[in-house]
Amino acid sequence: MELPKRYNANESEEKWLKYWEKEKVYLFNPDSKEEAYSIDTPPPTVSGKMHLGHSFSYSQQDFVARFQRMIGKNVFYPFGTDDNGLATERMIEKMKNVKGQKMERKDFVNLCLKTLEEIRPDFVYDWKRIGVSADYSIFYTTINEHSQRISQRSFIDLYKKDRIYRKRAPFVWCPECQTAIAQVEMKDSERDSRLVYMKFDTDVGKQITIATTRPELLPACVAIHIHPDDKRFNKLIGKKAKIPFSDREVKITANKDVDMEFGSGIVYHCTYGDMDDVKWLEELKIEPIEILNKDGILNEKAGKFKGLHVKKAREAVIKALEEENRIEKIEPIHHVVNVHERCETDIEILNTDQWFIKYLDLKADFIKYGRKIKWYPDHMRARYENWIEGLKWDWNISRQRHFGVPIPVWYCRKCNEIIVAEEKQLPVDPLADKPLKSCKCGSNEFIGEKDVLDTWATSSLTPDIAIELFKDKAVYKKLLPMDLRPQAHDIITFWLFNTVVKSYFHHQSIPWKSTMISGWALDPHGKKMSKSKGNVVDPREMIKKYSADALRFWAAGSRLGDDLPFQEKDLITGTKFATKIWNASKFTFMHLSDYKSEKPKKLEIIDIWILSKLSKLIKESTENFMNYEYSHTKLEADKFFWHMFCDNYLEIVKDRVYNVEKRGKNGKLSGQYTLYHTLLSIMKLMAPITPFITEELYQQYFKKYEKAKSIHLSKWPSFDMVDEEAEKAGEFFVFVLQQVRKAKSEQNLSLKKPVKRILAKGKITLEQFNAIKDDLKATTTAEEIEFEQLPENNEMDYEVVVDL
Repeated sequence: MELPKRYNANESEEKWLKYWEKEKVYLFNPDSKEEAYSIDTPPPTVSGKMHLGHSFSYSQQDFVARFQRMIGKNVFYPFGTDDNGLATERMIEKMKNVKGQKMERKDFVNLCLKTLEEIRPDFVYDWKRIGVSADYSIFYTTINEHSQRISQRSFIDLYKKDRIYRKRAPFVWCPECQTAIAQVEMKDSERDSRLVYMKFDTDVGKQITIATTRPELLPACVAIHIHPDDKRFNKLIGKKAKIPFSDREVKITANKDVDMEFGSGIVYHCTYGDMDDVKWLEELKIEPIEILNKDGILNEKAGKFKGLHVKKAREAVIKALEEENRIEKIEPIHHVVNVHERCETDIEILNTDQWFIKYLDLKADFIKYGRKIKWYPDHMRARYENWIEGLKWDWNISRQRHFGVPIPVWYCRKCNEIIVAEEKQLPVDPLADKPLKSCKCGSNEFIGEKDVLDTWATSSLTPDIAIELFKDKAVYKKLLPMDLRPQAHDIITFWLFNTVVKSYFHHQSIPWKSTMISGWALDPHGKKMSKSKGNVVDPREMIKKYSADALRFWAAGSRLGDDLPFQEKDLITGTKFATKIWNASKFTFMHLSDYKSEKPKKLEIIDIWILSKLSKLIKESTENFMNYEYSHTKLEADKFFWHMFCDNYLEIVKDRVYNVEKRGKNGKLSGQYTLYHTLLSIMKLMAPITPFITEELYQQYFKKYEKAKSIHLSKWPSFDMVDEEAEKAGEFFVFVLQQVRKAKSEQNLSLKKPVKRILAKGKITLEQFNAIKDDLKATTTAEEIEFEQLPENNEMDYEVVVDL
């Protein structure tokens, strides 16, 4: 079959997407006897559209899925969307120009669900378009009834195990999103700020100076702390200081946590500047003064600063202190502050009722579980363990939002008893539903819990969510623990750790046998991409300009776990690969037009040479894929294709398949057999990385012989015909050929110009030389070739003299 002159990537890729879907190429068969390979696919957050980081990491996990399918595994590769989180809520608020907190909960939830149904197909299509070979019929959303049931069941199970508790306590709060957040949802942000040195009066007639970056919390000051070893000020311990703009006095206490080198060496304790303030409050049994509302506005306890947002209050307090001559100095400071990772708002500490999972006592167990998992790359486990060792608080799982999985709890209106839903009534909405039984006090009046679960409390159950879609099948018990969790390194502390936690509690086992951790896609200068920096690359535009294969080719250029700067030239390289394999296939298919998939009686030595090299490449590539080192397979297969196959072998075999009368039928058949199996093997090695071009070429020619309806369902290549002697002869051949090309190039002569004489010396036998002589003469266009065998102790392996 003759191929079209040029490969049209966009047309071809759309065609094969439809074909794969129609033919159910990637369908998981729950009744299959084949070994299953289960993947805990990361459900992308529905918060806009696919970004380059998605195309980078999802391509890398897909390389592995496709390989496992080709080695005969029954691949369980579900696809879900994470759409109950704050990111989705904020996106819908922006799309619909609404504010969820100002709407009736029911109305906002319905708006979110309706909007998600509208946008989800286009969102999921982006993953299909880059060639993610998931079984999209195994689909879930983290907000659908199936997921809500499993998430609420997890809550009930942990509550029964005394691992969940509710407590009113100071905790991390985002005033922008107006919800509590967990430790994992904070991130460090470097900021320029001011260190304000404020002067306080004391009851001994002496002023003291206190340095702070949070002067706006002055009305919430409950104590002054001095290190007991600080000889400058320790005489003031036990005395009192007067709070500016009020009649209140606070005690000056000894506190060994004070850093004597920071600022003035004296700390003012306000409720709450950070979690140290919370700790000191509990240790000193001090009553807090809460001046901050949930939206970041100061309340009536802030006195004359009531009604100001914290940012404006800061300026107002500084100005008021200046008017009373209570500012000693103001210094610029560059420091790290905690912000909410979703909106980058500075976090606050507020006293609120929250639900927690108790797990700080299990750190050693979680580390032990992490060590049962095989990490690729191995060094990523250190991030997991460092996170666990640095945990300070239990996991806060309640969120003060409208859209999310409801916490399945009611409070008795009469006795305030907590009533937890029964599993048989899940999923449940406590604001609309009622408990199945009366309270033990006899009351039937209940107040439903308004809070919803943190999105990670549900996402941490993705193995259960996906696998329980097959709960009525025998395969169900074979899928846990899953084989693989693929994900990026930035959510080890979010998703990976929390999934281990849930699996520990619910299954007493690890959730997966292995995890592969991808890096980040960076801008060309190695910087993180962000809209604010204007350095974002849209993968859709790259696919349109080049192809999905080219984008995947770029993603395969990074070792697993490494960050990879985006270089458009890498996509150009990917496009050149597609063009080259298309042209090489045109040549090959043309010379295979009369090939009947036969094996010759005897293979030519130069054919054995490339098949031996191919055997080694397949073995190495298989081992690399088994260890999730797809980048090595891509690198070596690409190099083999360009240099061994195209630059050399195609030129060598050309004369044999053209001149059958001169070279003989067996010589042609040997060449055809080698062309067929070498090109097909190269295509199969590259199929996990460039699935579209390889499918196109497979369908054009190989399908009629290989029978599998897709290259992605065909068998992974397996050649085992390593022949070291043939390789020696082949390497000698290639060296001679290179020297002839070099000689012609130096004389600016055409490569087709005949060569008068070649004297070729090498460490091969005369018999080996005679076996390659005809191919060598034809390829070099030499009129005469003389051979001389070199002794094994000769310094040089080869010596060539070319007489043009």
